[in-house]
Amino acid sequence: MTTQLPEPELNKMKKILSILFEHKSLLREDAKRVLVEIGQGKYNEHEVTAFMTAYLMRSITIPELQGFRDALLELCVPLQLGNVESIDIVGTGGDGKDTFNISTLSCFVVAGAGQPVVKHGNYGSSSVSGASNVMEQMGYRFKNDNDALKKEVNEAGICFLHAPLFHPALKQVAPIRRNLGMRTFFNMLGPLVNPGEPAYQLVGVYNLEMARVYNYLLQEIGRSFAIIHGLDGYDEISLTNDTKVITPRGEQVMTPVQLGKRMVIASDLHGGSTVEAAAAIFRNVIKGEGTWAQHAVVLANAAMALYCTGKYQSYDAAYQAAVDSLENGKAYNCLQKLISLQ
Repeated sequence: MTTQLPEPELNKMKKILSILFEHKSLLREDAKRVLVEIGQGKYNEHEVTAFMTAYLMRSITIPELQGFRDALLELCVPLQLGNVESIDIVGTGGDGKDTFNISTLSCFVVAGAGQPVVKHGNYGSSSVSGASNVMEQMGYRFKNDNDALKKEVNEAGICFLHAPLFHPALKQVAPIRRNLGMRTFFNMLGPLVNPGEPAYQLVGVYNLEMARVYNYLLQEIGRSFAIIHGLDGYDEISLTNDTKVITPRGEQVMTPVQLGKRMVIASDLHGGSTVEAAAAIFRNVIKGEGTWAQHAVVLANAAMALYCTGKYQSYDAAYQAAVDSLENGKAYNCLQKLISLQ
């Protein structure tokens, strides 16, 4: 059941929580208003924590997620990168697998293959090292300067958008997300609110229900995409089991051999227990000095990202482009050039 909030009570979190605790849901426009008000700091930490916790106890509806996305985009710092047809590669996080920074590494492999990347990310909330953690360790300086970011894309083939600099609402909830240490609906929103408005997107999700939601939303947005879900719970192509792949053309289940030429075991993907350890893995892999399992997983995710752009006749052709980027130092050159521009 969907309940519309009476206008005079819209700013009262107690009323909002009562609706959610009664297993009712918000209309899209009401969900938008609530998150706009959270972003404006109209509620205290305890109220916002209760609001976020409510969504840990029940599934978010598509209209609610649409409303939350509308709110973040309305509050977002605008970004204009010209006529660049970019891609973003992102996992929702929250799969509890503590893998190394596969998506971020895949971004550099894709950039090295000639596909511009506008990566949207944040500090890890339910993992040791999120995309922002590792980029900071690499020497990247977070910014929302339009000209500087445009220069990075044009010269290095990639730029990084640290979410809190573009989304004021995320600043309001960041401490709460860290303290909860669990996935929240903000994990779901991250891939949907990239200010660079990428033309293509590879999204990793940790369960099939979320895959269904993203399939609906991304088709509504009109973006070319691939949604990936490891059937053993990963929000990326892990090569530890089969992977469900969903695109606007349909869905299929692909094996580790089809995607990465081999199967790996979960311990091969461990991301380290500190940000420094995660950064060390990142450096080794991007230099082409990681383990064969680490390389295989990064190549598979990069290949799927390249393939979803429609610029390759087959997945195998996209995979070969990814191999060339990593093994011939093109991905590493993109990182070096990006850091030189800081």
